[in-house]
Amino acid sequence: MVASVDSAGTGDLPVTGRFSVPRPGPLPWVAMYHSVGDCSDDPYRITVTPERLGLQLAWLRRRGLRGVSVAELLAAHSRGEGRDLVGLTFDDGYADFVTDALPLLRRWGCRATLFALPGRLGGDNAWDPLGPRKPLLTADGIRRAAAEGMEIGSHGLTHVDLTKADDLTLKTELVESRALLEELTGVRVDGFCYPYGTIDARAVDAVREAGYAYACAIDPGPLTGPHALPRVHVGQNDTSWRLYLKHRLHRLRRRPVEGL
Repeated sequence: MVASVDSAGTGDLPVTGRFSVPRPGPLPWVAMYHSVGDCSDDPYRITVTPERLGLQLAWLRRRGLRGVSVAELLAAHSRGEGRDLVGLTFDDGYADFVTDALPLLRRWGCRATLFALPGRLGGDNAWDPLGPRKPLLTADGIRRAAAEGMEIGSHGLTHVDLTKADDLTLKTELVESRALLEELTGVRVDGFCYPYGTIDARAVDAVREAGYAYACAIDPGPLTGPHALPRVHVGQNDTSWRLYLKHRLHRLRRRPVEGL
């Protein structure tokens, strides 16, 4: 579970690693999803129905926008391109990503970044004290998502709040999760997503030192940067009109950050 906070910002985005330093422009718009399925019991507002997701993806395409992975979005941004692209992210690696989200992404010609938990393969969202148990992807499910062209990123090993982790746990969650996902998929893992959306300078530094090219947060405040990218929560109540407002206003939600 991650707190549902809408945010975005403006400014340059110097992403290291596989992405070159971008030209001046607005911070890319990145949407945050979690589970796709039945949302009748959804205390954390992390679920959208397949019907709602389909309508949201259709809205993007009607407006000349296309959903892509964060890696693709940042690569385009670094070339001074990509104003017609929206980053799509799905946190936690729920099994319904393969059964319910993938067919819709394929139908609407979109890609996404799936942030998975390789330490909980085939498990469930045990970190959520409320709401139903939701199954997580198995190794085969993650491989299938990667084979369908989705970017696989790390959400840590087991969904630990990195700001409360000791040094050994922090390093293990970052380094081992990346290694396991790379072993599973045979593809380099460049992206990380902070569990619960909680960050501090120590966690951001550790993610950078672990070799990730970028990391997604929710509302990182003054830590906004390539390893603390803000995202916009998208939920079941986000109709076309609400999406329109979020997309239009996201550049105004945060002042430019020096050095970005």
